[in-house]
Amino acid sequence: MSSLSLQGAPMLVIGAGIMGAGIAQVAAQSGHAVMLFDAREGAAAEAKGKLAQTLEALVAKGKLSADSVAQTLDRIEPIASLEAAASVRLVVEAIVERLDVKRALFKQLEAIVADDCVLATNTSSISVTAIANGLQRPQRLVGMHFFNPVALMKLVEVVSGLQTDAAVAEAIFELSKAWGKTPVHARSTPGFIVNRIARPYYAETLALLLEQAATPAVFDACLRAAGFRMGPCELMDLIGHDTNFSVTTSVYEANFFDKRFVPSLVQRELVDGGLLGRKSGRGFYRYPEGAGSLPVAVHEAPATAREISVHGEGAIADQLEQAATTALSAQGWGPARVRGSGWTGLAIDGARLVLTDGRCADELADALGTADVAVFDRPLLLPSPPGTALAFAVAGAASHAWRKQAPAWLAALGFAPMPVADAPGLVVARTIAMLINEAADAVQQGVCTPEGADAAMKLGVNYPAGPFEWLARWDARGVIGLLDALDAHYRGERYRASPWLGRRAALDRATSRHA
Repeated sequence: MSSLSLQGAPMLVIGAGIMGAGIAQVAAQSGHAVMLFDAREGAAAEAKGKLAQTLEALVAKGKLSADSVAQTLDRIEPIASLEAAASVRLVVEAIVERLDVKRALFKQLEAIVADDCVLATNTSSISVTAIANGLQRPQRLVGMHFFNPVALMKLVEVVSGLQTDAAVAEAIFELSKAWGKTPVHARSTPGFIVNRIARPYYAETLALLLEQAATPAVFDACLRAAGFRMGPCELMDLIGHDTNFSVTTSVYEANFFDKRFVPSLVQRELVDGGLLGRKSGRGFYRYPEGAGSLPVAVHEAPATAREISVHGEGAIADQLEQAATTALSAQGWGPARVRGSGWTGLAIDGARLVLTDGRCADELADALGTADVAVFDRPLLLPSPPGTALAFAVAGAASHAWRKQAPAWLAALGFAPMPVADAPGLVVARTIAMLINEAADAVQQGVCTPEGADAAMKLGVNYPAGPFEWLARWDARGVIGLLDALDAHYRGERYRASPWLGRRAALDRATSRHA
């Protein structure tokens, strides 16, 4: 297929559930005549009826005109048999996530539709290559993965299997744009883009929960403070632990049990106990109460010091200097600035308040030659709003006085200090590093481009930034250093750095030398 256009083409949507009805709505609103089929008798007509109620409610609110709604509904035709859709030029399947069922459906469709009809699957995780196996024309099958709710979410992953014709993928890409969506090309690998790259957002908090490093409320507060709309625990409660655990298990198995994707014992216990989140009334939190208020920040003493210096270079060091200058302004003096010391943070009367580089506070205390060390998490929003939750941990051998002064100074700098166990990389830094690392591996393997990864994560799961945008604010050497520290601590495969990041770090060094 050298060139192909599907804009305005008559089409069939199979599956009248939430996703199928949403796809039918978007297509009909874009001018397509849409046939809607579901294997359950009467389900397609019911779905159209519910859609009519939803759209009419929007008319009542003044968000849609009555004429446009009437035209949209007129374009959607529930049908009782697939044979009625023999003349369509595009089929979008949104049925149960089972490979055998999808394969059987597409084989049935090949005997009904024309040879040039494009077949699209809305699968979220099943291999497009595997679904196409056994088809007479596997080149016309492509993934068209929408996100829920379809009418509101902009992202569409256009997923090419091993035999997908490039013209077919490009036609779906252009069609998605015509529907007001933002498409990204993806190669058919486990989890595609979003479900693959998003795994660490849940996995790092689950790993910390297994270590009993803090409560779900603390982890949620810290990651919301980094700009995420929901913390990982409340998000898993919303998704449903059965669903989230199933996707993680699927990605883990499809990647030949790669330790980076290993499911969590914490989540399996929730699933085994029927504590599935909002749908069951309890997960990490009880519902309808939900997560409740933020944990109370801990700082029992005023921040006092005779001598302060700010160490390090870059945006975070600059922010710390500005915040320390503001904190000390009432006393009529400010901090000194020290560059090239090999760490970022504050030296306070011989104690050290250190930005995490992946090492635990105890390890940093040994390296810096003082027991009075506290390590704090990486602030992602610069400048941070006052009261931004920030994880910290104090070295085990630290003095009683420093245990009080460390959180007091974080509070004086404008943060809401959240104590956690002395875990490597704390919370936000290790999560962001792993998201960057997974995105880098996806690019390394040709799954997507850096731009596609950034768009997918911002539009598909509402991340505050894309992984490569975070990398630009950090640097490849820093990310690799943190991952290496995690790898040394846990002694496993999970935290191995992507080769793509290694090449990026080498390029950054070469560019710096020749600047």
